[in-house]
Amino acid sequence: MTSSPSENAFTLARPKDAPLDPPPLYAELRAEQPVTRVSLWEGRLSPWLVTRWEDARAVLGSPAFSVDFSLPGAPNFMEGAQQGPPGFFQNHDDPVHSVMRRTLTREFMVKRINALRPAIARLTDELLGSLTGREGPADFVEHFALPLPSLVICELLGVPYEDHGFFQQHSKVIVDLTATAGEVRRAQQALSAYLLELVQAKRKTPGDDVITRLAAQADEGVITDQDAADLSAFLLFAGHETTANMIALGTITLLHHPDQIPYLLGEQKQVANAVEELLRHISIVHGGMRRTAVEDVTIGGVTISAGEGVIVPIHVANRDPEFFTAPDDVDLARANARMHLAFGYGVHQCLGQPLARAELQIVLPELFRRLPRLKIAVPMEDIAFKEDTVVYGVRELPVTW
Repeated sequence: MTSSPSENAFTLARPKDAPLDPPPLYAELRAEQPVTRVSLWEGRLSPWLVTRWEDARAVLGSPAFSVDFSLPGAPNFMEGAQQGPPGFFQNHDDPVHSVMRRTLTREFMVKRINALRPAIARLTDELLGSLTGREGPADFVEHFALPLPSLVICELLGVPYEDHGFFQQHSKVIVDLTATAGEVRRAQQALSAYLLELVQAKRKTPGDDVITRLAAQADEGVITDQDAADLSAFLLFAGHETTANMIALGTITLLHHPDQIPYLLGEQKQVANAVEELLRHISIVHGGMRRTAVEDVTIGGVTISAGEGVIVPIHVANRDPEFFTAPDDVDLARANARMHLAFGYGVHQCLGQPLARAELQIVLPELFRRLPRLKIAVPMEDIAFKEDTVVYGVRELPVTW
């Protein structure tokens, strides 16, 4: 089975008329050509698009595919994109990936994240108090969805929150699809330089935080100071950009499905399942997870040759009717919701998922308990969704309560 790149060329951007759902074309492809060619960079690259849940998991879990941006044929978001330093390990294969990831594994163990729950609950309470102290409408993103995960990741890392303007500014560049490769690289370097100073400062004034422990690993020769800085920069960027957008999108989804909110306010087991369903139903990764074949491999009956790129739109795979019953419905009690691919799959799945889950499980129920009359203050068509960033979400969200 083969297809010409020009036959199925289409943009991977979101349609403005249904910003929380995959475009209908994806469902058509999943049914008729679940592994098909698409065009990138005005036709200069023609990677494969994989739209079924089973095939998506096969790609993400297979060692036959690389995450290395520097490989010829890699289906990067922008032409000329360069691989980040080892500390930005999400785009590195082994052995770099395993070495760097291992330095952080203990930091994201469920036991350690659970110890953070009281701090997350306290910050949630404080920010909701500050939000409700304002005259509405207020921007939910600016006053709640963005500062909450920023405060949490700062506390975890040991980064002064008063510097949040600096790291949020550079984080926006890193995920901006209109930025040049050079601008992205300079933003990464600026964050790393800032964190390098903190790594060195923690040696003189250690704390109970991730950066202090990374500095200790550098002293032991496990990693370098620069690795410690880059790892911290990656966590600082990823730890607030992703969750902030998921909080906002999750809130919009729940407000459009008010019949589901009572389930979210139930016992902890229900809350946990509700969060999994939201992670399945909506996604902050609309551009797809990107891989390059390093050997010939068959996916969904199609031979993908070594050197060819693959795009896995996880928000499409998570709506596969062959795996999820009535996949376009929001069902917070869904039995197999946790089988979603929101955090990826295999060795490269998101390291920070225990933290993301903890934040969402605390934030969303408390939000609707405290603000039962929460409403979006503008029509859906007036919400500014992020169409030009790697991390999908909303730029602002005016709300009343």
